Amino acid sequence: MSFDNTNKKGIISTILRKKCPDRMIKHVDAQEHKLKKSLNAFDLTMLGIGAIIGAGIFTLSGTAAAGSEGHVGAGPALIVSFMISGFICGISALCYAEFVAMIPVTGSAYTYTYTTLGEIVAWLIGWILLFEYTIGNITVACGWPGYFFQLLRGYQYFLHLPDWLVNPPYWLTFDYSTAVMMYNKAHITPDFPMFMGIPISVNLPALFIITLITVLLYIGIKESARTAAVMVIIKIVVVLTFISIGAFYVKPSNWTPFMPNGFTGVFLGAFLVFFAYIGFDSVATAAEETKNPTRDLPIGIIASLTICTIIYILVAAILTGMVHWDKIDTHAPIAAAMAAVGQNWISGLISLGAVAGLSSVVLVEQLAVTRISFAMSRDGLLPKFFSRIHKKFRTPHVMTIIIGVVTIIGTLFLDINKAAELANVGTLSAFGLVCAGIVILRYTDPDRPRPFRVPFSPVLPIIGTVASFGLIFYSLFNPVTPMIHARNFYFVWIVIGLIIYFTYSIKHSILAKH
Repeated sequence: MSFDNTNKKGIISTILRKKCPDRMIKHVDAQEHKLKKSLNAFDLTMLGIGAIIGAGIFTLSGTAAAGSEGHVGAGPALIVSFMISGFICGISALCYAEFVAMIPVTGSAYTYTYTTLGEIVAWLIGWILLFEYTIGNITVACGWPGYFFQLLRGYQYFLHLPDWLVNPPYWLTFDYSTAVMMYNKAHITPDFPMFMGIPISVNLPALFIITLITVLLYIGIKESARTAAVMVIIKIVVVLTFISIGAFYVKPSNWTPFMPNGFTGVFLGAFLVFFAYIGFDSVATAAEETKNPTRDLPIGIIASLTICTIIYILVAAILTGMVHWDKIDTHAPIAAAMAAVGQNWISGLISLGAVAGLSSVVLVEQLAVTRISFAMSRDGLLPKFFSRIHKKFRTPHVMTIIIGVVTIIGTLFLDINKAAELANVGTLSAFGLVCAGIVILRYTDPDRPRPFRVPFSPVLPIIGTVASFGLIFYSLFNPVTPMIHARNFYFVWIVIGLIIYFTYSIKHSILAKH
């Protein structure tokens, strides 16, 4: 078949076809088996904080400040890194709030780009979000055992715990790559059990927490939200304890030099701590399970991000004030800082907060990836089998089980820093496209009712778009420490997504039937 101009126009119009927001809302309302509406503004705020405060503050803040192999640290200017990330996320949060109040349909950035930028862009952003949340979920689950066993060791004598439980074999508590990295630092060759010449390493604690979260999400969204609320309260109390007590151990001399690696360290730190903000957008994925989405969703998104940004800046200031930036522990920076000043009981309390914090992140990110894939399946871009809803629990049970299994498999392979880089690229891509979508929809559909409007539009959304993609470009291509692995993996994932789209999704999309 000749590929003439007519065919070109037909293909372009096909891949750029858009969904009508009114039809989307009516289609959801008309469904026989709908998701259960049970969330309010408080639930959403707790879900948002539950997703945000986790591995980013308990683990990656140390790497962003002190640096790691191939990356320079921000030093005390980690405060500025958090401000930059928080500013970009703040603009994105306002854009998310306008979208979700206007189109209260599950799917987050995927759904919004479908109405503004067309199907192929929506598919790509949905595909990237699936990758981002799954990788982030695996990363956090892999970091969970370290704090869990630190917590058990702190209470071993008080609870009379056996030594085999507190100090189990490393090949049963860490993935292979992490175990090798730990032993390499100690200049010891790890001795793994072998099966047919293959070393065996199974992260049992990670498997446990993922299975527990999967069962919870299978049963229902309200039960998941209540569990997240309890864990959020625990970790907020812990973080506030660190701030209030750690402030007495701050030495202003540790803040000098303030920017030891210049703006390169600051911007790379801002890129890395973006992982600390992944989560507020997951609130939007629960749109169809919210009682009053046009009011409660903007409150949940903005409130959770505002609270967490303030906490992050305070923690960064105190952490770099307590410990000189190049001596900050990159695995458990907050707990180690307290231990360094002799406050071991607070160090143990921080371990409890970290366990609760990481658990809530696993819960909310797994919730988000199931809801996005549910929306894509319902639109025909993924097989319909994925969007089945449980008759009793009214949850997307099929996708919940699949994501749980994929996450369990992934815990065997990923390194937290590399995975954070990959997840951040996906997050910034979503933020940039959502900001661009607000500008486009203001011109293409100016009369649509908007219960919430982004102030100073289109200036703020344009700034958010440029800042998001600018930070991606700077981090992946900067001449000092380019993130080559993240860049290569990102483009490979996009190519795979395009192949799936043109071989399956373009033909099975529900828009193809109209």
